[in-house]
Amino acid sequence: METQLEKAATQDMDLGPDASLLIVDDDGPFLRRLARAMESRGFSVDTAESVAEGVAKSKARPPKYAVVDLRLGDGNGLDVIEAIRQAREDTKVIVLTGYGNIATAVTAVKLGALDYLAKPADADDVFNALTQRPGEKADVPENPMSADRVRWEHIQRVYEMCERNVSETARRLNMHRRTLQRILAKRAPK
Repeated sequence: METQLEKAATQDMDLGPDASLLIVDDDGPFLRRLARAMESRGFSVDTAESVAEGVAKSKARPPKYAVVDLRLGDGNGLDVIEAIRQAREDTKVIVLTGYGNIATAVTAVKLGALDYLAKPADADDVFNALTQRPGEKADVPENPMSADRVRWEHIQRVYEMCERNVSETARRLNMHRRTLQRILAKRAPK
């Protein structure tokens, strides 16, 4: 049986000589938690909480690895990916988002992202995606999102796109306003 120390040594070897990791996310607690978890797995972590900060850090010190949130307070995480690609071609980039859709996944992959993970992704998922070998296939999730959860995520995404305007969101979703208000008042389904 492999001990924790042996596992950590094995993980460090997977990272190569340059283990620099830039994590860009505007959710402060999530960012700090993920940074600590990645440091414990052998990465040299730098963090940014905005597009501007992420672009500046990727130009100043282009990382070997990057985890970028798609939706940031001051813009789109795709801008950070583009800046990373201009500074360094071999960076392994993972996109995180709470608002996944096919169009943004395709754009992220075209810009050079290796994988596209839905939030809340845990540190193991992020680590596995970053250290995945070329040609390896990602495992199918054991517990995929339920249909109710997918519907709820879609409603939340449209609600955010409409700048939290309930009437506009209801119109776009072709839904009665009161029905939408009841859905928004409930917790996310499992």
